[in-house]
Amino acid sequence: MQKILLVKTSSMGDVVHNLPVVTDLVAHFPLATIDWVVEEAFAAIPGMHAGLSNVIPVALRRWRRTITNANTWAEIRNFRQKLRLQDYDSILDTQGLIKSAVIARQALGVCYGYDRGSARESLAAVFYNRRFSVPWGSHAITRNRQLAAQALNYTLAAEIDFGISANSAALPWLPTQQYAVLLHGSSGANKLWPIDNWIRLGSYLANKGIVSLLPWGSEQEQSRSALLASQIAGAISPAWLGLEDIASLLGRAKVVIGVDTGLSHFAVALKCPVIGIYCATNPQETGLYGSDRIINVGNIGCAPDIAAVTSAVEKLLTP
Repeated sequence: MQKILLVKTSSMGDVVHNLPVVTDLVAHFPLATIDWVVEEAFAAIPGMHAGLSNVIPVALRRWRRTITNANTWAEIRNFRQKLRLQDYDSILDTQGLIKSAVIARQALGVCYGYDRGSARESLAAVFYNRRFSVPWGSHAITRNRQLAAQALNYTLAAEIDFGISANSAALPWLPTQQYAVLLHGSSGANKLWPIDNWIRLGSYLANKGIVSLLPWGSEQEQSRSALLASQIAGAISPAWLGLEDIASLLGRAKVVIGVDTGLSHFAVALKCPVIGIYCATNPQETGLYGSDRIINVGNIGCAPDIAAVTSAVEKLLTP
C-alpha cells in the first residue's frame, strides 16, 4: 500500500487550496495512506477530508515565540519522532518554502517539490530529492495540483473537488431569516475594505431582508465587528467561533462576502456562494477559485466600490 505525506502548513487559504490535491490522490491511488503536516491552528480543515488517514499538527508559529523554552524543544523532538514513525513512498511539499522543505526532509522517504524557478523561496528546492517546474501565473490550486500530478505521474481531471462539506453543528443564536456572512478581517491591512463600505453593504442587505453576521478572529476584528453591528440594522457580532462552527455558519449562509482572507476560500471549499473583495492582491493568482458560484471584484491597488459588490450580490442571488 502506497504511503504519501503532504506538507502544506499555512496559511489558512493555502491549506484550503491544497485540499483538491487530496481528492486527486484518492482518485488515482484509492488504497493509499495519505497524511498531511499542517499548522495546529488549521488542522481542522484537512481533518474534514475523508481521504486523509492522519493529520499531523506542527506548531512553527508558536515555537518561534518560545524557541528558548525547554518545553518547546521537547515538542519539536516529539513532532520529529511522530513524523518518522513510518517510511513514506512519496513526500510532497506543495508550499515551496524553506520551512516546509525542512519539515519534509525530517520525514523518511523521497521528497518531491518545486524547482528553483517555481518555488516561492528558491532555496527550498535544495532540500528535495526530485524537483519539478510548475509555471507561475496560474492559480495556487492549479499549481498545487500540477506539482502533485507531475511528482506521482498521473493526469489531472478538469474538475476541482475540495472534498469537504459543512457540518450541522447546533448554533442556536442563528437568525431564523436568511443571512449573509461578512468576512471583513484580514491579517494584511492593505487587504481591508473601508468600514463605510461595509456599513453601506450591510444596509443594502438589510433592505433585502438579509441579516449580516460578522464573525471575527482577533481582538481588532472583534472591535470592528462590534462597530459594524452597531451601524447595520439587525446585524450580529457573535462570540468567537472555532473552525468547525465557522464551517456550519458558512454552509447555511445565503451569501458570503469577504476580503482576501482564508475564510473566504474556506467558504468556496464548502460550496457556498461567495464574493471576494480584492484591494491589494491579484485574484488571477489567489482569488476565489474552483466553483461556479463565486465572483471576484477588485484587483491590486483597485478596491471595488460598493456598486460593484452589490451588483455581484444581485448576480449570485438571482436564480
